[in-house]
Amino acid sequence: MPIIGLSIIVQLICAVHCARNSRNYIWFMVIVLLSVPGCLAYAIFEILPGYAGRREVRSVKAAAIRKLDPERDLRAARDALELADTSANHIALGDALAAAGSHRDAIAPYRAALAKARGGDRATQIKLARAELETGDAASARDHLETLPESMSPSENDRAHLLLARALQECGENDRALAMFADVGHRLPGGEAQCRRAALLLTLGRKRDAQLALEEVEVLAKRLDKFERRQNKDMYDWASRTLGELRA
Repeated sequence: MPIIGLSIIVQLICAVHCARNSRNYIWFMVIVLLSVPGCLAYAIFEILPGYAGRREVRSVKAAAIRKLDPERDLRAARDALELADTSANHIALGDALAAAGSHRDAIAPYRAALAKARGGDRATQIKLARAELETGDAASARDHLETLPESMSPSENDRAHLLLARALQECGENDRALAMFADVGHRLPGGEAQCRRAALLLTLGRKRDAQLALEEVEVLAKRLDKFERRQNKDMYDWASRTLGELRA
């Protein structure tokens, strides 16, 4: 009963909003007949666009669309590739597969895109390396990243180096990985590099060094807004919990 009552309240709120803002009458039918799913659709397509400039809203909307139709982007990418066998369409398919967690399947489209691109494409090489890393082929990811041409953007280079550090760690090249994590950690926003460095240091039994790295994360986390913190909640929670254990 409480659930039914709540659904009725949600329907009333949406119906009032629809009336006050002179929305299309069809929305009344959607709200009344489909109940909560109809209200969710109304909120996504009629209420949220008014706040679309806010990144929190954009993220909620994208997440809701993925929840309602998780294969939407994948279908669109496959349809586009059937119409035109272009490098851009192969990349779009690889991106859709990677976003769906199918990193192994994303490798082939990325490689096809690189084969079509004259002189290669730096961004796609990074995507390919990330997909290889996610599927356990760290050696291939390392080789791609170590031969990657430098970008004119320092931040892009740092993000590529962070990925390379992860590959080096997976390949057992811990000293190089630690040095690279420490280097990019001073420039990249957020605390991913420091957290990964701390985790590796703990694996190597270097608890004091790990504590120092996590103390850097603690300072960084205090400067983040709630949205940025929420995006990597598990990572920052792990950092806080582990730092507390090391201090104890």
